[in-house]
Amino acid sequence: MNKLALYCRPGFEKETAAEISAFSTALGALGFARVQENSGYVIFECYQPNEADRLAREIPFNRLIFARQLLVVSDLLENLDSSDRISPILTAFNALSAQINFSQSVELFVETADTDESKELSTFCRKFTVPLRRALKKQGWLAAASNVTHTRFSQCFLHCFFIKPNCCYAGYSYADNHSPHFMGIPRLKFPAAAPSRSTLKLEEAILTFIPRKEESKRLNETMIGVDLGACPGGWTYQLVKRGLFVYAVDHGKMAESLHETGRIEHCSEDGFKFQPPKRKQIHWLVCDMVEQPSRIVNLISKWLVNGWCREAIFNLKLPMKKRYQEVMQCLETLSDKLTAQNLRFTLQAKHLYHDREEITVHIALK
Repeated sequence: MNKLALYCRPGFEKETAAEISAFSTALGALGFARVQENSGYVIFECYQPNEADRLAREIPFNRLIFARQLLVVSDLLENLDSSDRISPILTAFNALSAQINFSQSVELFVETADTDESKELSTFCRKFTVPLRRALKKQGWLAAASNVTHTRFSQCFLHCFFIKPNCCYAGYSYADNHSPHFMGIPRLKFPAAAPSRSTLKLEEAILTFIPRKEESKRLNETMIGVDLGACPGGWTYQLVKRGLFVYAVDHGKMAESLHETGRIEHCSEDGFKFQPPKRKQIHWLVCDMVEQPSRIVNLISKWLVNGWCREAIFNLKLPMKKRYQEVMQCLETLSDKLTAQNLRFTLQAKHLYHDREEITVHIALK
C-alpha cells in the first residue's frame, strides 16, 4: 500500500507518468509508473514505505500539468464479490488508516476513469456511493464538517476508484493539495449567449488559476483586455461577462451579440502583428490561436517584456509526439525570457478538462 493514482485525459498517460516521475525524483522518492494506454489514469508505485503519502503532501498539485487528481491508494482490490463489495473496501481503508493514523473525513468520491468505456461504470459508481457512504458513516469515518475532530486525516477526502465493477482502489487525497471536483473535473454549463464552446476553456482556466476571492479584483470593469485570434468570440465573451472592455483581434467576424454589448472593438488584424493602442493600459491578454507552441511563447513573452499587459492566459497546441518534452521546453523558454529582463512573475499550466491536444498557461507579473 504505497501507491499514488493520478487521473488524466485518456491518451495522456505517458505525459502524466513522465510528470509524476520527474516530481518524485526531485523529492528523492524513487518509484515507477504503471501505464495502460487510453485508460485515463496512472498508478505510481513507490519503493520506500510511506513515500506515496509524502508525495501526496509535498508535490504541489497546482504544479501538476497533466494530472486531474492526486491520491494515495491501496493495492488493487480484485474479484470483489457482487454480494459484498463493501467489506474488502472497509478493510483496505482500515489498512490505510493504520498507515497514516487518520480517523475521519467529510467527503467520499466513488469514481472511475473518464473514458468512453467507463460510462456504464459511472452509473454503477453513483448507485454504489449510497451504501458505501452509509457503511463509512457507521464506522465513524464520515461526518459533518462541524463534527470532524482535528486529526491529520480530518483534512482529507476518501476515494473509491473503480476500474471494473469488481475491481477498485481505496484511497484518500489531501484537501489542501488536490482537485476538489468529482473525478477531478469541474462541471461547467455552456452559456447560451456564448458564441462558441471554446468559451468553456477560458472559464475553466479562470476558475483554475485565479482564486475565487481575487477574481473580482483581477477581472473587472476598470480593466482592458486583448483577445488574439478572437473569432467568433468565445474567449472574448468570458472577459466581457466580467466587465472588461476587449480589443478582439482577428480577421474573422465576431458574434453580433458581442458588438451589441458595446464592450468590444473588433480589430481585423493579424494577432502576431497587432500592438495595443497607445495610451491604453492593457491588463489582460488571452490567446487561443492555432499555431506552433514556440511561436505562441515568443508572442506572449514579447507582450510581457514590452509591458503591454500584466496577465495572460493562452493555449499551447501540442505536437503528436514528445508532448511532455515540448511543454517543458516552452515553459522553460518563457521563464528564461522573462527572467532575463528581471521580471518577477508567477507561472501555472494545466491540461484542462475542456482542452484537447493542448495545455492552458497562466502567467502574471508581480
